[in-house]
Amino acid sequence: MPQRIATVTLVIDDYDAAVRFYVYTLGFTLNTDTPLGEGKRWVTVSPGGQVSTQLLLAKADGATQASRIGNQTGGRVFLFLETDDFLRDYTLYQARGVRFLEQPRRESYGTVAVFTDCFGNRWDLIQPAGAESDGGWGSEA
Repeated sequence: MPQRIATVTLVIDDYDAAVRFYVYTLGFTLNTDTPLGEGKRWVTVSPGGQVSTQLLLAKADGATQASRIGNQTGGRVFLFLETDDFLRDYTLYQARGVRFLEQPRRESYGTVAVFTDCFGNRWDLIQPAGAESDGGWGSEA
């Protein structure tokens, strides 16, 4: 059987804030939101309606997990959100209040800019090199 990474856990402190950000700000699809009892929920989201890889938005359980909220990789970019239209998504996210930490730039691997989610985790918004048009960023960034 082929293997794949199906779900990545993202430690959060507020389910509703996470759903608002990922679904309404980034446009992800809410795949599941199932109560588990004692204030816990099984909440999964995925970008663009695809469910081959999804995020499990998991509420921190205890001080150790809570200490990781917003810094799950020690300050490095945690996740990479690929797009086929960088300019479209960058412009939309800016209009929706997403905080970008830098101006878009062109790298050998594509057009990219780092943003943070509502908890402070760093993400790359990236359009891979050679993937459709980059909306003009390639010559200016």
